Amino acid sequence: MFTLIKREICDNIVYFIGAAILTAILIAIVIFMAYQIGRGDSVVYIGLSLPVIVILMIGFSGMGVSQMYTDRARKISAFLSILPVSRNQILFARIVTGILAILTVILPLIATCMALRYLFAPPIPVLSGIFYDIFIVVFLLGFACYCLGLMTGWTTNKIAPAMACFVLTFILASLIIVKGFGPCIKGILILFIVACLTRTWQKYTSTSL
Repeated sequence: MFTLIKREICDNIVYFIGAAILTAILIAIVIFMAYQIGRGDSVVYIGLSLPVIVILMIGFSGMGVSQMYTDRARKISAFLSILPVSRNQILFARIVTGILAILTVILPLIATCMALRYLFAPPIPVLSGIFYDIFIVVFLLGFACYCLGLMTGWTTNKIAPAMACFVLTFILASLIIVKGFGPCIKGILILFIVACLTRTWQKYTSTSL
């Protein structure tokens, strides 16, 4: 299993590099915004962060599409099937790789925000709860976009899954604006993730290689 995960990371290293670069940009925006609180410029930094977040969500979808479409086009699973590994193990290794890519973004941001909260914010328990709710929803959103990419990528058509991912990614991201960061959006994203993973598993394990 570790070998499969390592192989997936190597094959998708460009997404990890891109995630690290965009995370560094977000961290810089968060730090500048923390120092601009009360000066009226924080709204500008929030506006700058939105395109970066959208690119990240599209990137996670693209990673899922790339993993599954490349597999089908190059017969990677067919080759791996002659080795002592199952399709379930191959799919699980891909999902773990996607989670690691998302954590590449989330964990450094959490560490940065915790440090800034310790330096600037008063110890108010309500703020701590909101802080963790935001990152849980962001993680679920990123994972939902990735699972969407997995589901739509297992097809012989290259344009249709890409267009579907773009449209549905924007729809998912817009749910945060409508629903906020409460339990409702968490439930919706979890149900969406379960549905996508179930459909992906059914298609992946039943399709001939």
